[in-house]
Amino acid sequence: MTHDASHVVRGGGFQWPAIPLRAYKNDGSPHRDITRRTLLGEGEGEQALDALVRYFEIQAGGYSTLERHQHPHAVVMLRGRGTVILGERVEPVAAFDCVYVGPHCFHQFHANAGEALGFLCVVSRERDRPQLPTDQELERLRAVPAVAQLLRV
Repeated sequence: MTHDASHVVRGGGFQWPAIPLRAYKNDGSPHRDITRRTLLGEGEGEQALDALVRYFEIQAGGYSTLERHQHPHAVVMLRGRGTVILGERVEPVAAFDCVYVGPHCFHQFHANAGEALGFLCVVSRERDRPQLPTDQELERLRAVPAVAQLLRV
């Protein structure tokens, strides 16, 4: 049986020329020097895929938004080194590490090792909107010294 929607998205050097490079967000949430591409799940014929496969790249010194969701994330680090806040923990990450971000877990990725940090993030096509921390939640996170050193909000 032939599946006409099947295809290959060509890439190289952490670039996919056929996929538009997008701003990370435009909602005013705090973040710096990060871009995204939706590699699979939004293209023609890809609606049957229950997930979106996205590539994020944070330039040296940049970071993602501190946020949480009801849905989990599967993250595969492809490039560079950095740090991730996972709730009240801070973990170093490097190429080929895999990160599971569970539901309701505040998380923030940092390219704080002097190089770009690139990763795939797989999420359900149907998902909730990000939630920013309340002042009380921020206070609790800032009480953890390792987290407080990294927080960008």
